[in-house]
Amino acid sequence: RAWAVVTHILLFLLPPAGGCASAALPVVINTWAFRTAAETAWRVLESGGSELDAVERGCGQCEIDQCDGSVGYGGSPDESGETTLDAMIMDGNTMEVGAVADLRRVKNAIGVARKVIEYTKHTLLVGESASLFAVRMGFPYEDLTTQKSLSLYSEWLNQSCQPNYWKNVVPDSSKSCGPYKRPGKETYKEEQTISQRSVHNHDTIGMVVIGVSGTVVSGTSTNGAVHKIPGRVGDSPIAGAGSYADSTAGGAAATGDGDIMMRFLPSYQAVEYMRMGTDPTVACQKVISRIKKYAPKFFGAIICANTTGSYGAACNKVPGFTQFHFMVSSPLLSRPTEQVVDCI
Repeated sequence: RAWAVVTHILLFLLPPAGGCASAALPVVINTWAFRTAAETAWRVLESGGSELDAVERGCGQCEIDQCDGSVGYGGSPDESGETTLDAMIMDGNTMEVGAVADLRRVKNAIGVARKVIEYTKHTLLVGESASLFAVRMGFPYEDLTTQKSLSLYSEWLNQSCQPNYWKNVVPDSSKSCGPYKRPGKETYKEEQTISQRSVHNHDTIGMVVIGVSGTVVSGTSTNGAVHKIPGRVGDSPIAGAGSYADSTAGGAAATGDGDIMMRFLPSYQAVEYMRMGTDPTVACQKVISRIKKYAPKFFGAIICANTTGSYGAACNKVPGFTQFHFMVSSPLLSRPTEQVVDCI
């Protein structure tokens, strides 16, 4: 294959990347130990598919597999018991982005996101209108509810709707279910920003694919925060937050507490660090450290890769989350390989 020949040349020309093994292209990197997603994306590249194809199929595999219950149908029911999906895909050559948020009754969220690039002049479609667009594009309506998601919802109701995402409302959201409303007298109490997620509640697949020619594509797919307030959208479908791709610099993708992380545009910031020549591992660490100044207990991680094929990752160290696992596929590896970094 053409890219395999070029890869062998690259192995001799490229210097070792700081903080990781020698760089080579193509490379596929994705959040968490989602092996089948990595294998699917790598097979697409091996068979001559494009970088966009690889990201769409790789993240789409997680939608099919319901990776950790945090991607695809049947997971993370919202306050009303419904599962909704968010996804995006970004082309680092053209800087085009296709994204959907609060997508209902359609399983292949990243597939719909790609259609936003291909058939509209828009970037982000949301809610019921995004679902109508999906149907126009040939995606079937399907029930995203499963017995598992119904059980999760039922257990939550039986636990007085704990935990939830409300604050400063009546009745007291820390003790009972709603419906909630503003109190008659405005009295605010300081809320602790302790993340409700953990290593067992991953919440996103983020993927970066860099082809042998240096084309960078990134993407994400998630069903969002479990028991979220209906209509909530996190970082995943937001360009520069959930992921970012620029074929002149590299790509990045984030995972974790999107309500906090999206405020810092971590994926965009990491790519900009790499553009300035910062090693991918250091770029990831700098992004995490920046968020940590404002939210020291946030749960989150980020993966980074530059256009030479050098890559890295970083995560914020909190109780129960001291290491971050991610997948890498490269000509230097005999197969897609799980890698681990210590959180900072």
